[in-house]
Amino acid sequence: MRILVIGATGTIGSAVSGALSDASHEVIGASRGGRIRADLEDPSSLDALFETVGDLDAVVCCAANGPLVDLGSVTDEEMAAGTRGKLLGQVALARRAARQLRDGGSITLTGGTFSAPLPGGSLGALINSGLEGFVRNAASELPRGLRLNLISPGWITETLRSLGMDDTAGTPVAEVAQVYVRTVEGTARGRTFRP
Repeated sequence: MRILVIGATGTIGSAVSGALSDASHEVIGASRGGRIRADLEDPSSLDALFETVGDLDAVVCCAANGPLVDLGSVTDEEMAAGTRGKLLGQVALARRAARQLRDGGSITLTGGTFSAPLPGGSLGALINSGLEGFVRNAASELPRGLRLNLISPGWITETLRSLGMDDTAGTPVAEVAQVYVRTVEGTARGRTFRP
């Protein structure tokens, strides 16, 4: 398969790109500052990206993140800006991918809902719940056998370690990457997978 990975230079994106390559797929990596540019906050960069890369079998987005905010002091503008990249940016990516992918293609987005409340996580909960709802519904609207799914990786062991936190609650990034591979290669639609 010919697969575009957005956020290919990050912790998850690097692991996913490597795992897909190891599974004999052709991987095209894109990132905000890379040679092949993609910025989820700039829809015109997504248009240019799809013009550049041509025909694809799958698109995987590992680039998304949402800021932690204090609900009592966050402004309306900061809330709107927080939804722009991870929620609206991935929706824009999915819409464009649906027009670009070959029949039967796969779109995999990244969420991040946690099972317990996270201090400062109300904006993230809004974004990630919105992504789950979007994927569940939009998957049934896609034409030509296209598939849309979401990975909600939770805490990554390597990320916790780099933050100086206890990493025992995390999942190793290599295990998370395999969930992306299975999702791209599989037949599921409208699902959220939590490694």
